[in-house]
Amino acid sequence: MVSARELVAAVRDPELPLVTIEELGILRGVAERDGRVTVRITPTYSGCPAMDAIRADIEAALDAGGYHDIEVDTDLAEAWTTDWITDEGLAKLAAAGVAPPARGAAVTLTLTVRCPRCGSPDTEELSRFGATACKALRRCRACREPFERVKAI
Repeated sequence: MVSARELVAAVRDPELPLVTIEELGILRGVAERDGRVTVRITPTYSGCPAMDAIRADIEAALDAGGYHDIEVDTDLAEAWTTDWITDEGLAKLAAAGVAPPARGAAVTLTLTVRCPRCGSPDTEELSRFGATACKALRRCRACREPFERVKAI
């Protein structure tokens, strides 16, 4: 039987399906006690509309894995930060053409956003919001390709 932690860690983020909720840093903990599985998640934004879908996907994954007594708690006590994205998650974002935030960018001013396609630092913001509130739309002035950037929080 696959562990509850492994099942939950494999759940993909519905807005960034190239990464799992563990790689994105949303998954804060999984505990098993007396047949009950308790999962703790932290949204990227306190009003993130994807949280209902994430909760449902967690419950479905656990149920399919044979775990039926499930509790999913949303933890807002410590606000999510892009520094919680794992190195693997950052690499997957970059490989998919999404500019990942720099480590520590949540507390420092990021002046340069490199193009995830050609690496040029000569990029511009086209829109503060991309397909989701946690991303911005940018364009590389060198290769002219548009790309999304995960905003540093």
